[in-house]
Amino acid sequence: MSAEQGAGAPAAEGGAGAPAAGRRGLVIVYTGHGKGKTTAALGMVFRALGRGMRVAVVQFIKGKWKTGERLFAETLPGLTFLVMGRGFTWESDDLSRDKAAARAAFQEAAALIGGGEQDIVVLDEITYALHYGFIAEDELLAALRGRPAHVHVVITGRNAPDALVALADLVTEMRSVKHPFEQGAKAQIGVDF
Repeated sequence: MSAEQGAGAPAAEGGAGAPAAGRRGLVIVYTGHGKGKTTAALGMVFRALGRGMRVAVVQFIKGKWKTGERLFAETLPGLTFLVMGRGFTWESDDLSRDKAAARAAFQEAAALIGGGEQDIVVLDEITYALHYGFIAEDELLAALRGRPAHVHVVITGRNAPDALVALADLVTEMRSVKHPFEQGAKAQIGVDF
């Protein structure tokens, strides 16, 4: 074991941007009404980049403001970070433009997934686009089933559909126990965005 792997680190199946022989890409879903879905996915992005893997993030909702993760992503080599949403759909003044943005984001995401050049592709908040009918559930499932065998796909957002949960290899449901918003606290820089 090299010093880079660290003492006690499990043997890795891949890394340095090359799929390991026999490695099977996973579908990972972070869903639920609790905070932390995007944060968990970005933690995986950080880990993968540290291992020299190629990573892409497609954000389906965020777009009107520059989040901390977006500002940092712009400085990272090896990371494709696409902010393709128009903001929160429930605040929209033009759902047809939101739908067009979601469709464009999905086309880009499907190309990234199917191209096989990325080791991990994150579809941040895509479940909202599914929920609003901007993207057909069958289209997403087909892209996941048809991806190259080594590609991991991470999906975030509330209300993950049952068929997606069934297809996924790992599903974590975030549940809110306590949140400062309930006491009137506003979102904070560096913690929430």
